[in-house]
Formats: sequence, C-alpha cells, structure tokens
Amino acid sequence: MKQTTVHTEHTRDACCDVSAPNADSSEREENESRLKFFTAISGMLLGTGFLLSFTEGMGGWSTLFYLLSVGAGSIFVAKSAWYGLTRKKFLNISFLVVIASLGALYIGEYGEAAAVIFLFSLSELFESFGVERSRRAVSALLERSPKTARLLDGTVVPVERVTVGSIVVVRPGEQVPLDGTVAKGTSSIDTSAVTGEFAPVDVQVKDTVFAGTMNIQGYLEIMVVKKSDDSMFARIIALVKQAQASRAPTEAFIDSFARYYTPIVVVLSILVATVPVFLLGQSFDTWLYRALVLLVIACPCALVISTPVAIASAIGGASRHGVLIKGGVYLEKLAKIKSVAFDKTRTLTHGRHSVTDVITFGNPSEDQVIADAAGIEQFSSHPLAESILTYAKERNITPHTMHTYENVAGKGGHAECSVCDAHNYIGNTKLMRQYGIADSAFIGDVDRLEKEGKTVVLVAEGKQIIGAIGISDVVREEAQGVIASLTRLGVVSSMLTGDNVHSAAAVARMVGITDIHAALSPEDKVETVKVQKQTFGTIAMVGDGINDAPALALSDIGFAIGAGGTDIAIETADVALLSGNLESIPYAVRLARKTMSVIRANVVLALGIKVIFLALVIFGMSNLVFAIAADSGMALVVILNSLRLFSAK
Repeated sequence: MKQTTVHTEHTRDACCDVSAPNADSSEREENESRLKFFTAISGMLLGTGFLLSFTEGMGGWSTLFYLLSVGAGSIFVAKSAWYGLTRKKFLNISFLVVIASLGALYIGEYGEAAAVIFLFSLSELFESFGVERSRRAVSALLERSPKTARLLDGTVVPVERVTVGSIVVVRPGEQVPLDGTVAKGTSSIDTSAVTGEFAPVDVQVKDTVFAGTMNIQGYLEIMVVKKSDDSMFARIIALVKQAQASRAPTEAFIDSFARYYTPIVVVLSILVATVPVFLLGQSFDTWLYRALVLLVIACPCALVISTPVAIASAIGGASRHGVLIKGGVYLEKLAKIKSVAFDKTRTLTHGRHSVTDVITFGNPSEDQVIADAAGIEQFSSHPLAESILTYAKERNITPHTMHTYENVAGKGGHAECSVCDAHNYIGNTKLMRQYGIADSAFIGDVDRLEKEGKTVVLVAEGKQIIGAIGISDVVREEAQGVIASLTRLGVVSSMLTGDNVHSAAAVARMVGITDIHAALSPEDKVETVKVQKQTFGTIAMVGDGINDAPALALSDIGFAIGAGGTDIAIETADVALLSGNLESIPYAVRLARKTMSVIRANVVLALGIKVIFLALVIFGMSNLVFAIAADSGMALVVILNSLRLFSAK
C-alpha cells in the first residue's frame, strides 16, 4: 500500500507528522500503536498531576507528574519537529507546539505545558482515525482479492503462479481467481466485488469473468487471459490507491500555504514577546505567555487536514459503490461539470440487439418469416443474426432447414430452403435489388422502421419479399432518469455517436436528449468535445470503447462504463463506473459537489476558530489550554465532518 502511505505521509508532513516519514504499512501501524500508548500515558500522568495539585503539600509531586506527562507525550512531537527542521527544511506545526511547551515550562506553567503536549498528541490520534477510516476501502478490497487458484488436476496454487492460457476450476461458492473466459460450464456470478452492487450475472462458454467475483451455483472451468497483477480486480485496487495518494489543487494550495504560514507565525510570536517589553516596558513573562498562546492558536492543523481527509473519504466511499474516481483533482473538476456528452452504443444502450417488429407481406405468417430468417442466420456470425435466432428460440419457432448458404458481405445472405422448396434471401434493400427482387412496395415500412432507429432485415422466398424484421439496440432502463437527474443538477446532456442520424435521434428521444451529434468518426468526436469545452467550460465524456478513448482523454472528466469496457477506455478515463449503471454519473457529480461544500465548510470553521482566539489572546482572555483544546477540537470536527462523505448516498 505504498501509494496510500504516501498520502498519509503528505498529510502529516503538513500537519504534525508524528509517524515515521517513509513507513510502510506494518511500520506505520507500529508507530500508531506507540502513539496511542504514549498519549494514554501522558494523559494519565497529566490527570494525576492535576488531582495532586488540589492536595495540600503535594505541589512538588504534581509538578513531577506534569513533567513526566510532557516527557511521555513529546516523544513523537519532538521527533516530528526535528524531522521537519532537518529533512524538510521548514518549520512544521509540531515545531510550534514544542516551542510553546518549552516556553510554558520556562515561565513555570508546568500544567499547561503538559496539557499542550497531551491535547496535541490526542489530535494526532483523531487524524489517524480519519485517515485510517478512509483507507479501509483499499483494505477491504485487499482482503477480498483472490489468493489461490485451483488447476484442472486439483492442485491449489498462488494466483501469481498461474500463467495466461491455463485452465482453472471454480466450484460453487468459490471466487473467480483470475480474469478469463468460460471454457466449460454455466453458472451465475455475483459481481459485487467489482461493480459494488449485488448483481448476479448468468455466464456460459465464451463469456468473460473477472477475478474477485463469486461463483454462485455452477461448476466452471475458466481459461485465464490475464496474469494476477493485470486483472481487473488488481487494477481496481491500484486505481483506488493512486486516487487516495493524489493531491487536489485545493489540497496543494493549503499545503503550500502552511509551508509559508508557519515561519510567519514564529516571527510574529517573537515580535509579540519582544516589542511590548523593549518599547513599552511591559512584563516579559506576560508577553512571552501571550506569544506562546499565539503560537498554539496559529497552528493550522485543522486547516491542513480539512481537504485530504475529505477527499480520501469521498474517494473511499465512492469505491464502495463501484465508482472509481482516480484522484482529488477529478473530484474538483466533477463539481464544476456543466455538460456531459454520451456515446450511444453500450453507453445509453446495452449494446445488444433484439427483434422489435415482424411485418408480413402477403399470406406468410410471422412464424414463417422468422423460421425462414432463423434458418439462414444459423450460418451467419453477424450480431443481428444472434438476435433473430434468440427471438425464434424464445417463441419456440423451429428454423427452416437450409443448405448451400452464401454470405454477401455488407448486404446479407441466401440459401436453399428444404422446407419451402425455394431459394431464400435475407438482408438489406441492396441485397434484394442485387438479385432482382422488387422492394418498392415495402419502402414505406422500411423507412418508418429506420426513422424509429431500427435496423431493417428483409426476408424473401424466391423473388417475393414475405416480411421485414425490425431490430433495435436496447436502451438502458435507467438512461432517461439519469438525463433528468443531470438536468436538475444544471448539467446539459448531449449525444456523440458514430451511428446514423435516424438511430441516434430515436435513442435520444427515448432518453430525453435534444443535442445530437451523429455519424461521427473518433476524430469528429474529439472536435465536438473541443467545441463543447469552449461552450460550457468544464465537460465530461461517457463512453466504453477504443473509439471513445481520444474524446475521453480530451474531456475534463472521462467516464468509462462498466468493468467489461475496453482496457484502454478504463485506463484513459478519469472515473470508472464498474457497475455499468449510468445512475453512478449523477451520484458522482453530487458527491463531488458535496465534497467541495464540506471542504469549504472545513476551511471556514478552521479559520473562524483561529480568528476568534487570536482576538481573545490580544486582550489576554485566552490561555494555552483553551487554545490547544480549541484547535484539537476543531480538528476533530473537521475529521468527523469529512467522514460523512464515506457514507454519502
């Protein structure tokens, strides 16, 4: 979990880094355990000293316990301050706390020195809790990742040892260990580990399955197509790690702000401690104390953690719902989205065709038209052929026996029908005209179906057309609701597709899109995205295929649809929707906007408490304990406010 560690490290460098700077996972956990232990010891010693201070004649013991509390609590704080000073070459927040506690000891405020150290260490535990909570998304994925695979001979081996092309066995109730295709068997697969939603999917021979999914009922033999570290599941884990390690522009700005802010605070505190003394003859101890309070109040701990914890929580929460946002920079861009451009096929539609209309001409029945069509299509590998065969099977229509089949590229095919005792044809109008089959009487029906966005297949016996079959891609059930949701969010939707105008317009009408760009090449899509960026400013593109990759890369936010999308589309996109459900798009926009709202609230709260206490310290109305308690309390408020994003619906 190297990249996630980098994220934690960055946060703590800017805000009181009490853990080892380049710690790996086990070292980080050990450091956090030690922090908990010494913080607890410091707190107990502080409490004991506080109680003894009320006991007559125990003042010396009270001071001893305060000093021991400072010693126990300052181990990690002093280490962090020294690291920032010597390695990072800048004054971090831990340095401010160390100076404040030393100053309190100098003027004899032992209890306040102990309280400053303890409360600061306690705030570190709060931050640790927040970061750990956001890290759980990756931990949960790692726990569910496949560790072993069962080979055909029954041998169980680590997934890393399985080579591409091997056959692995997956029994009911077992995980699919590696990405592959079903070589034998049928079953239902629970895809929730990849998609974030419990959605059983029926699979059979030649279907693709992904590592980490669960075989529910049947026996499967799977041919491995990717190594373990290239599997979809491994890529998901890598993407979540990368996302949580990335830095949003707001986060980078606050970090840069803290780097310059701390030295300024130190200089200001020195002026507070010296100017009234040397120019106005005031008491040194009084103004030194106020300078120390200023140091503590000025610690921007809550401010610095306001952004990274919020972003890590949002990204972690989104991954639980099958939405992989690849970094904080994309969350910020998502919040500004004004337009979303959708591809059509396998994005607004499922990408699978089905028969929607069967029109007969003359005496033949619908069953006869389908039987003729299915008889010829048994020889074809065209995607439309499968939809006709499926339609026939669902209606128990037996395909007519055909022989001497011949395919006509781009037009259809023909064969001899044993049942009909005729030469049968199936295809488009170009095929019919090529073989001298009149189709002028049916042009009206063909045009009507095509204007509805359907592909029309004509069926002929001899020289007579007996029917027309309308075939259409299936529009996603949620598409219309998604477009309506985006509209309510103030986001304009458009369609960018390579399909013809009729097909594009038909789908657009069904889902509620009015801005249509059809018959586009991949280059045309890129040019259209450029124009839309000029029009709207910040735009998103949604697609699934290789031809969408250039447009996905050019858009401000690229959405890749589904775990089954092409590798290049998923790698190019900024957000991967693993469930394939379009409802994840308005969810991602709402989450991004809520995240930015939480960050703004965090910043206002963090700065607001500073302003209030700075005003109080000027008039001598605050002390070290109140200052550090306010800062630590605000850090906790910021963390809890940010963690709400982890469970955002």
